[in-house]
Amino acid sequence: MKRPLALLLAAVLATFAADAESLKDTRPNILFFLADDQRHDTLGCAGHPIVETPTIDRLAENGVRFSNMFVTRSTCWASRTTILTGLTSRSSVELDGSDQVKPDALTELFPDHLRDAGYRTGLFGKWHAKMPKGFKPEAHFDEYERIFRNPYFKTMPDGSKRHETELIADRGIAFLKSQGDKSGPFCLNLWFNAGHAEDKDRVPGTGHYPWPKAMDGKYDDIEIPAPRLGDPTIFAAHPEFLKTSNHRERYHWRWDTPEKYQLNMRAYFRMLSGIDHAMARVLRVLEEEGLADNTVIVYSADNGYYMGDRGFAGKWSHHEQSQRVPLIVYDPRQTDAIRGRIVETMALNLDLPSTFLDWAGVKIPESYQGDSLKSLIDGDAEPDGWREDFFCEHFNPRYSMSWQGVRGERFKYARYTDQDPNYEFLHDLENDPDELVNFAKNPEYAAILTELRLRTRSLAEKYANANLETE
Repeated sequence: MKRPLALLLAAVLATFAADAESLKDTRPNILFFLADDQRHDTLGCAGHPIVETPTIDRLAENGVRFSNMFVTRSTCWASRTTILTGLTSRSSVELDGSDQVKPDALTELFPDHLRDAGYRTGLFGKWHAKMPKGFKPEAHFDEYERIFRNPYFKTMPDGSKRHETELIADRGIAFLKSQGDKSGPFCLNLWFNAGHAEDKDRVPGTGHYPWPKAMDGKYDDIEIPAPRLGDPTIFAAHPEFLKTSNHRERYHWRWDTPEKYQLNMRAYFRMLSGIDHAMARVLRVLEEEGLADNTVIVYSADNGYYMGDRGFAGKWSHHEQSQRVPLIVYDPRQTDAIRGRIVETMALNLDLPSTFLDWAGVKIPESYQGDSLKSLIDGDAEPDGWREDFFCEHFNPRYSMSWQGVRGERFKYARYTDQDPNYEFLHDLENDPDELVNFAKNPEYAAILTELRLRTRSLAEKYANANLETE
């Protein structure tokens, strides 16, 4: 009798193992495209009248577009560090001006958790996080290659030149083609440098935005309209420290004459369309390799961009052009009934790592400061207790532009802390969505000002003293 019982037990265990393997294989792959320096409205699906992004538009048409997606700190390395760690800058980096990531902020990186759960992970492209000495990013991915700009065009072994956007796509395609030989799901991160300006190694006649050759001639016959918020009186209304900031310095590099503006805007738009073109190549291979039906595709950017609005270039400060970024999510497993939605719920780059782990069925670390967007993507009602505001900031004492504040559904508060006394902004987004009026000294807003001062102080202290240790 023992032998049949043993055989029965073995059969049960084999069935259990097969079920477990089947469950494992149903977990979705994750393909994450991350652009640089792109604000929320520079996509065809977001209503931009010029920029052509047909690949991203199709993802939005068949997926979800978040119209209120923000970064908690609008600069490249800080945003990418937040995505990796699930932490705000105030929690994850040294507050001594170095922006170096704290060692204890590196114990819960989302790619590590995915690898532990059986995911094959890859990252190709921009790596700009200011990690502590000895940190090796390649140790946290199965496949990794840093592909940076400066210059954008890399010399190939045969002497030809290839744009970094295309190189990143090339590496992603090779990763996908090799996936058929691997077991388990994957998480592939393709992090572009485009559309970041090239300040140090510019190609004569092409402006500050070298574009992939596939985009040659695009937008040449289009006159780019002047910035909507480009009236000189808008710039003149800013306090002096913003007028002399990095925003204005770089404005004179790129946008301060009609000729510069047309040259650089066309080049910048070619960069964005170049990303879309590269994505199409990657997604074509995803389909050809039989991986598309179980791959969630995410598109976002690390920070916004002024593009001449307010008389500014760059990002960094508190206005919507700086903080709001695209977020498109396409999940092929969804039903037709919930496709093509625009979600207005407030989302953050801080939420992305939690969402990735949630898709993978991995427990979200207690240290993570964002929330999973999975239920919103799946068409469920907004979860109870969802955020009504978020803490945002930047450190830049060099240009007297360090600030901290709170962005809520109606009001936004920011205090610039390098000024003596602090300089405060209070914006009423309902009555003044372009943030042209500062209500900080308006007595009718005194109670709101006091409330947001306290809220900012509370959140700053909470994040500065965050316990990053998890069980």
